[in-house]
Amino acid sequence: MLVINGAYGEGGGQILRTALSLSALLKIPLRIESIRANRRKPGLMSQHLTAVKALQAICQARVEGASVGSMTLTFEPGRPQAGEYHFDVGTAGATSLILQTLLLPLAFAGGESLVHLTGGTHVPWSPPIHYLQMVFLPVLLAMGIRVEINLIRWGWYPQGGGMIQARIKSADKLKPLSLGQPWKPDRIKVICASSHLPGHIREREKHRVEERLIQKDLTADYELTEGPSPGQGNMVFIAAAGGPGSAGFTSLGRRGKKAELVAEEAADSFLAFLESGASMEEHLADQLIPYLSLAEGPSEILIQGISSHLETNLWVVRHFAQEEIELKEEGRLGRLKMSGTGIRPSANCSSSVRSSKG
Repeated sequence: MLVINGAYGEGGGQILRTALSLSALLKIPLRIESIRANRRKPGLMSQHLTAVKALQAICQARVEGASVGSMTLTFEPGRPQAGEYHFDVGTAGATSLILQTLLLPLAFAGGESLVHLTGGTHVPWSPPIHYLQMVFLPVLLAMGIRVEINLIRWGWYPQGGGMIQARIKSADKLKPLSLGQPWKPDRIKVICASSHLPGHIREREKHRVEERLIQKDLTADYELTEGPSPGQGNMVFIAAAGGPGSAGFTSLGRRGKKAELVAEEAADSFLAFLESGASMEEHLADQLIPYLSLAEGPSEILIQGISSHLETNLWVVRHFAQEEIELKEEGRLGRLKMSGTGIRPSANCSSSVRSSKG
């Protein structure tokens, strides 16, 4: 049984999600200790507990410590089973993060699966569903995994109540990624969305983003959307695509935050990425680590920056995959190379990591 320190590095829920996903896929028993030990509210929260119970159902796993506030979890998975599943967070917990936890084991469960999730769809500290649809899933498709997400109802913080439906096709292997050179998009999409708020907010956001992009001689397609939701919320999302790459940048509104500021936050993040010369923004790189680790061959990506989330996720993956990982600073960018192991349980769950500063 692998034992993982849940307080290592960034010490958040990503350690739990990555470890559980790989444990379920590779059928390796797992114990996680000191879960979120350094957080203001340590231990499992409702969102994490939903992911645990969802994987328990999918794998018929034996689980100990699955309760809110628990700081130790034992997870002994059986074989993942494709099928139709319904899970409800019960709060505004992020459905996107739960889906990412389930995606790998279900993609290789030998059949098509349909997953219904209820909770938050556009909430702080997590990728909105549009990010998964327009940024994350296109890269997974290039790697050999096909997923379709239908956003049925929007769930904002703090009320939640959103609903998504994800159809996960059966896959047989993961292809490596080669994005080691600077990347420039050829398509830009801007979504200004809100629920139960005046329409002029979306118009002001569009106008401000358009101003910022025109200054850089950039054009975009704009979509102004009223999202059906039980709660109130507001978002600006900028997605860029072209060739093998994609990137996304989100800013959420809140009471007292001007529409222009929401727009400027998303635009600033997007323009900073373009100016960096990277082929991948740091959040996408972090989310792809488990997939790169299990690809059938070496991958290389040029990242906008090396975050603590990225380093922590690499540390978790090292427990499951016997491979060589090289992470190198190149000015403000990071170059990541992963040898890839293919999807198979590792006889010796260890790997070597070479890290250097340029």
